[in-house]
Amino acid sequence: MRFGLIGLAGLMTVGGVAVAQDTRFVKEPVIPASCVVLGAKLQAVKDHLADADEGKLDTERIQKAMDGCKTGQAVELKTMGESNAFLTGPLELRSGVTLLVDEGVTLYGSRDPKVYEMRLPDAKPGDPIKCGTSLPRPGQFGQEAGMAQVAGLRRGGCRPLISATNVTDAAIMGDGTIDGRGYAKLLGKDFSWWEMARKAEPKDDIYFSTRLLVASHADGLILYRVTLHNSPNFHVAVNQTNGFTAWGVHLLTPVDKTLDARNTDGIDPGSSTNVTIAHSWIDNGDDNIAIKANVKHMSVLDNHFYTGHGMSIGSEATGDEFILVDGLTEDHTTSGIRIKSNVTRGGYDHDLTYKNICMRGVKNPIAISPYYTNQTTEGFVDPGYTGTKIPDYKKIRLENIYATTPGDVLIAGLNDDHRTEITLKGVQVAGITAAQTHLAFVDIALEGAGSNLNLTGGKGVKVTGVAEGKGGSTDACANVFVPMR
Repeated sequence: MRFGLIGLAGLMTVGGVAVAQDTRFVKEPVIPASCVVLGAKLQAVKDHLADADEGKLDTERIQKAMDGCKTGQAVELKTMGESNAFLTGPLELRSGVTLLVDEGVTLYGSRDPKVYEMRLPDAKPGDPIKCGTSLPRPGQFGQEAGMAQVAGLRRGGCRPLISATNVTDAAIMGDGTIDGRGYAKLLGKDFSWWEMARKAEPKDDIYFSTRLLVASHADGLILYRVTLHNSPNFHVAVNQTNGFTAWGVHLLTPVDKTLDARNTDGIDPGSSTNVTIAHSWIDNGDDNIAIKANVKHMSVLDNHFYTGHGMSIGSEATGDEFILVDGLTEDHTTSGIRIKSNVTRGGYDHDLTYKNICMRGVKNPIAISPYYTNQTTEGFVDPGYTGTKIPDYKKIRLENIYATTPGDVLIAGLNDDHRTEITLKGVQVAGITAAQTHLAFVDIALEGAGSNLNLTGGKGVKVTGVAEGKGGSTDACANVFVPMR
């Protein structure tokens, strides 16, 4: 068994789980030569820009450089003397062009919501700016018409800081930082992006916020070594893309741990195929990785998670298949292995493999749930929602899974017609009590090394196979927990 970095050989795993991975041959990216070098004109002191610099946007010169760069080359952002910062509004990546952020450089997002405004097709002159505002949510939780209306309104609110739309082989690379400044007061407002999000939470109001990177139809997109800080909302959302690689990415939000950063997911792929997230470090204010609907052939290899809600599938969980998570440490995430959905947004998901995972300080090491209620962690009973999009989880495999501290485990199907199927091989949660294992409508196959979960309780639980011994020890995780980089 291995933990830690597996290197390129790990991307070529063969045997029974080979089909559960990105089908590409994925190797460490290479930074291309630069077509142009842009020097910084601003100076950040203690990671903050002076108020007098807030209007000095670099958007136009960065975008012009990317528009004119040849395929296979990079636009390089570089320090100049004591100048170490760029300030930008929305940027659009171009096919074959890399945005290269050098070490020591920070590319800051503007805190002016007006520069992000995305107008709806029926917008009229003089209509108010939506970006940086909130409003009551139409409809009730789970009503499809209301949710569709919300999606349309949100798309009409804010453009992302960086977008990759209808491009191929675009990239963001380098050892510098992109900082969305979710903590900073918006120009003309008395609140920050994060404060707006938290204020909207009690009544589930809609709020219009920018994201750090949104990609759609961006085949071959690469993130390499770059650091992402303080996103106002999701950090990376990738959709309708064949071939996305995040390698050696460092994601930290909030940087100041005294602050509160709601809904700041790390990396969220959806409706995409051939995805690899490898050798990355993710510490954020929501799901570390959240796999949305219709993701196929995805590899999550040798990553480190810290603050966040864990390695998630859902809540829009349907059509996800052939997913491999191999070599992961989760250090004080709220959940570890998390599959979350309910009858308003679920469906058929299968061939989901989790191997060689170490956790500590995790409240719910395993949460495979059809009971999602939009909370940080899952409840253990059916909330009684009505709907026809019923979660149906099949061919889940957990192998060499270790939690070094106690926590609750939930493995459930919704009913006898939608039973969860799972194989357990060497699953150990230190100090877990019988009452902390919550099972319902689940078919459990035991294989090889044993598990210390209580498999005798719950409604509709069927267990087959015989475990060989007590399984491995959580001592296997003794040296794998390391500080965030």
